[in-house]
Amino acid sequence: MKDLEGITVVALEQAVAAPYASSRLADAGARVIKIERAEGDFARRYDSLVNGDSAYFVWLNRGKQSICMNLKDDGDKALLAAMIAKADVFIQNLAPGAVERMGFGLDELLQQHPALICCSITGYGRDGPYAQQKAYDLLVQAESGLCAVNGTEHGAARVGVSVCDIAAGMQSYQAILQALYARTRTGKGRIIDVSLYHALADWMNVPYLQTRYGGKPPARVGLRHPTIAPYGAYMCSDGKAVLISIQNEREWKQLCADVLGDDGIASDARFDSNNNRVANRDALEGIVAGVFASAPRETIIERLTAAGIAFGRLTDLEDLTAHPQNRFITVQSDGGEIELMAPGSAIRGARDDYGPVPSLGQHDAALRAEFG
Repeated sequence: MKDLEGITVVALEQAVAAPYASSRLADAGARVIKIERAEGDFARRYDSLVNGDSAYFVWLNRGKQSICMNLKDDGDKALLAAMIAKADVFIQNLAPGAVERMGFGLDELLQQHPALICCSITGYGRDGPYAQQKAYDLLVQAESGLCAVNGTEHGAARVGVSVCDIAAGMQSYQAILQALYARTRTGKGRIIDVSLYHALADWMNVPYLQTRYGGKPPARVGLRHPTIAPYGAYMCSDGKAVLISIQNEREWKQLCADVLGDDGIASDARFDSNNNRVANRDALEGIVAGVFASAPRETIIERLTAAGIAFGRLTDLEDLTAHPQNRFITVQSDGGEIELMAPGSAIRGARDDYGPVPSLGQHDAALRAEFG
């Protein structure tokens, strides 16, 4: 029996944030009923690269049931109300005010069903001057300051995956699990509000604190670190890059002695503390880059490993598909059996079992018969 078996989730969802949260609930055994418009969740059409299916949709919708509903129709509204009456969790991430206009305001739902857990995901939250502003991942990356710390000295850049959506989905999942546990003691549900902006703002606390209290906004430094050196990517003689991350003075001395081949560098007045190394970063980079460029990457990695220095290879997406540390799961979709990267957490001794990705409206007849 899976952990959340017996829990029913009704998800009025689209795109990424809410589907992320509900997919993790489905993975844990919850029954997730996905409500879609007649044309379907628009994430179904983001691309068609996974044997004709969308990469985003395949990733985030395994193990769910799909029903198409027109929530301007009184019959379908009654059907949704019947589903919610039997649900443990209701998740929605429509535009601000949309569920209220449909007659499904969360305060009213909780009054009608005191044990219901409601999770509402918005762009900027319920209150404040931006509450009605449309929000997509890139726009929130920019608004939250993430783009200000991502990129290079030549300009800002977006993070290449939907981190705002994913952060909001993760925090929604965490909050729903917390609410389910609390309900076992109180018998009561609750309303959870999550926003893309606030989810990412939490992740931005370090640069926020550095700026507000230290008066030192971190600069955009590409693969470097704004306040630690040496830290970043260095090209080796075979044209392959390796990244290193020096975290303390012990590691710095080991790097100098065992990798750079000159322990005197560690005591050079320009480099004898992290603050000095950051202040003299250009000179430091020249020394480190020169040594790394003198040997192939695997030779440098052998030295780093022997010295106990943390490193990482600069992996491209082709390399990622064959990375030796990958774990995979398989799910069934309209395009056939699809192999995905496994979730980050794994339960020892448990068997992986993931449901199929539903076709649009695949469960219409069964769900209408059950709840109609």
